Amino acid sequence: MSTLTEARPTPVVSPTEPRRWAAVFALARFEARELLLQIPVLFFSLLYVGYLAWQAWTSDREGMNDFPVLQEADRATQMPPMLIAVALLISANRAVLRSRRRGTDRHFDVLVMEPWRRTVAHALSVVPFSFAVALAVTGQFTWQALKPGAIGHGSYAELAVAPLAVLLLGVLGVLLARLIPSSFAVPLLALGGFVGTTLLTAGLGNPRWMRWIWPVAAENESDPVPSDLIGRPATWHVLYLVGLTVLLLCLAVLISGGRARLVKAVAVGSAALTLTGAVAQSAGDPPALTAARVRASVTPEKDQTCVRHDRSTYCAFPEWTGRTEDWAGTVRRVQSLAGGAAGGTRLTVRQRIDVRYGLDQVSTLEPSRTPGHVSVGTRWGGNRIPEFAVGVASVLVAGNEESGVEVCDARTVVVMWLALGTEPDPMTSLRNVRLDDSVSGSAVVLAPTNPFSMSAQQTDVVREMLERPRYSITAKVKAHWTELTSPKTSTARAAQLLDVPVPQDKEQDRDYGCGT
Repeated sequence: MSTLTEARPTPVVSPTEPRRWAAVFALARFEARELLLQIPVLFFSLLYVGYLAWQAWTSDREGMNDFPVLQEADRATQMPPMLIAVALLISANRAVLRSRRRGTDRHFDVLVMEPWRRTVAHALSVVPFSFAVALAVTGQFTWQALKPGAIGHGSYAELAVAPLAVLLLGVLGVLLARLIPSSFAVPLLALGGFVGTTLLTAGLGNPRWMRWIWPVAAENESDPVPSDLIGRPATWHVLYLVGLTVLLLCLAVLISGGRARLVKAVAVGSAALTLTGAVAQSAGDPPALTAARVRASVTPEKDQTCVRHDRSTYCAFPEWTGRTEDWAGTVRRVQSLAGGAAGGTRLTVRQRIDVRYGLDQVSTLEPSRTPGHVSVGTRWGGNRIPEFAVGVASVLVAGNEESGVEVCDARTVVVMWLALGTEPDPMTSLRNVRLDDSVSGSAVVLAPTNPFSMSAQQTDVVREMLERPRYSITAKVKAHWTELTSPKTSTARAAQLLDVPVPQDKEQDRDYGCGT
């Protein structure tokens, strides 16, 4: 006789909370791999890597970035990753809408994972890209910082902007997909942002708050300045980006059905954080910063440290004191070609900036009337070296910078010879210091202060000098130094003294302020 045993129904056990979050992380990993395979993300990621490689190659080849200023190098890491950020905005938005496009939304209703958890998973799928950008930014900045000529101080807050911007736009793509389940939401947002910004800029003139409301606050800065004169609210901007990213994520979770008190509390806190950062970063420059900029522009000697090399004195802002030896090397080379007392003249090389009216105002340094005073800017390397040599040579020939920009006739020839005679490739340096990059005809010659003009006749003589053996021209310049540096000596006479072909057109000098 058999006994029948009634089978008891097995209760359905819902997954525990840790297992639910394990599923969220698994979905996030899957979506991250899918994002990487999207054409916009893959294309712009390769483009970003190519840009970094191109920047490394061109800087080493041209020498313009061999002496980086780190408070400028940190901001240079911000704009290029925005390509990846925009790609993630588009691709994350399409990833959330994938089920709607393919008509599989109804299948999610039978799954244990709630819609708001899927939203969190999509947001987490952007995190690996943010980390990848952070590694790229760190590598780019470290590469600059390890160069022997690097000076200044970078900002952790400035370096954090690019990774946070990538994360922010990715989360924004997820929010737009939950808020407006249409693939047209992102293009409409971009178009609206562009039109709104254009109208506001036309009406308000690009105020500070408008520049800093974007993920990357781009400000035009003519030349690097000391760190304590920058005044960028980078820390407040990072606080703003963090708060806004968390706020957008909380809104996406709430729209997806998440109703936990914790989410609402975090949303309120992140909104307060965003508002605090936005208000703080929009405030104008404090009076103390404005006064410091004026002092550094008008009386830089109050903020500078002076170092003596050989016979000359070199005064620089504290972050640039290590560069005075490079300036001294250029001065030595220029003076080695000079004759008379100029070869032993005691010079005062002073670093100068002009930020009285803000960092975005492009201004030219006014030539100094002080005898033996030579100005130098905050950039160095590449074309800046022969331009500085032109400034040194003009002071040795004319006595001061103001008279140096007015030289003509034989003095222009001497200035250019002193500046370029010791260059490894003098013809290339001649091209680099001329505004039109030419080695023939008339042109404007660049210098640390105001440029000066060079006639076609003077160009012919200088070109002939640079093509001759250096020792032969140096001996002739020193032997006839007094006559060559006289305002009464013409270019034709200089050619005769230097034993180079005499230019045929003897009237061209009068076109450049030499008079009769």
